Amino acid sequence: MRILIFVSLTWLCLLPLKAELTIDNCQKKAYENYPLVRQYDLLEKSKSYNISNANKLYLPQISVSGRATYQSDVVEIPFKFPLFTFDEISKDQYQVVGEINQIVWDGGAVSGQKNIINATSEIEKNKLSVELYNLKDRINQLFFGILLIRESIKRNEQLILELEKNLERVTSLWENGVVSEADVNSLKVEIINANQRKTELKGNEKSYRKMLSILIGEDIDDNQILIVPSTTEDSNEFKNSNLNNLLTKRPEIELFQAQENLFSHQTENLNNGRYPKIGLFFQAGYGRPGFNLLKNDFSFYYIGGIRLSWNLSSFYNVYNNEELLIINKKSIEVQKENFLFNNNIKYNQYKVEIEKYNELLKNDDEIISLRYKIKQSSEARLENGTISITDLIHDINAENLAKLDKTIHEIQLLLSIYNYKFLVNE
Repeated sequence: MRILIFVSLTWLCLLPLKAELTIDNCQKKAYENYPLVRQYDLLEKSKSYNISNANKLYLPQISVSGRATYQSDVVEIPFKFPLFTFDEISKDQYQVVGEINQIVWDGGAVSGQKNIINATSEIEKNKLSVELYNLKDRINQLFFGILLIRESIKRNEQLILELEKNLERVTSLWENGVVSEADVNSLKVEIINANQRKTELKGNEKSYRKMLSILIGEDIDDNQILIVPSTTEDSNEFKNSNLNNLLTKRPEIELFQAQENLFSHQTENLNNGRYPKIGLFFQAGYGRPGFNLLKNDFSFYYIGGIRLSWNLSSFYNVYNNEELLIINKKSIEVQKENFLFNNNIKYNQYKVEIEKYNELLKNDDEIISLRYKIKQSSEARLENGTISITDLIHDINAENLAKLDKTIHEIQLLLSIYNYKFLVNE
């Protein structure tokens, strides 16, 4: 017998134990498991390559070109010199040219381009951060949804036990002729209804668990323990800090700032486009004819110097482009104001909810105690035949509902607190 007990205990110890899940662990695992996290590295690599390409514009730009042509006419000297003769220029001409250009001053074009690359990359990263941040809210809703359903299942199971206990009592009374068979059947119907409700609740809990499992990349079975967060923090004292200051930690605010920075760099780059460009160049070639058009032979030639270019047509659209950037910047400001406005509504909503659930919880225990006394009284009166089975069922359900209400209020209070934390990124 001792050997059997030892083997059983050893086997139990070797069973894989699942770690208890907290909401913070779920959020961390969901972040690590979410496919978009890998996008950060891709964005960084993309920015690095684009910056590298922009920097290479400072390197000497080398080009090679060639052509072979036939033209209908060539340069001719319309008279002859008695002492000099000139070769006749061929109508078929050939040229291969290599050219090197080196930027000396580009009016800040390359620097502006790199600023835009950096700003655009920051926008994409912040968009990604916003999407990943919203993942926290999904985890909150699922985690507390599972907690709420599991507590509802516990209350439902207690209700079934209570109904079954009273069914035994009522069956005994029916056998003794105190109550009718209809009273027994009424309790049986209530038990069936409670079991159906239990099946429905378990189905909902399984659905929530499946969604949470997919998000965190870890299987959660019906025996997995989810730790209820602590309520030690003072939920009665809602923070009185300025909401706009609290929201500065939200990734959406950083996204708006990154977008405004992009418009600033685009404006700067637009101004840079008005300046002339100065560069050095060297060109070497081989062909017929060379620079000496009067010599009809293949020859090498070269030319070098300093070059200035100024695209004056860029001034045509300067005003319109500036106005478009101003409109885009104002559009971002409107979106930011709308974000703050909507979150101010949520802030007041959560504030009211936290105050409401704290007040409700103050009376829940007293209501449960009174409902329990009423149920006990009804059970005693049923024994004496002074109360109907319908009234007893009502009192049993009322006590169970009071217990369920307290559980709901506790979890809804926690959810409201975590909704507030999500709002201000705590």
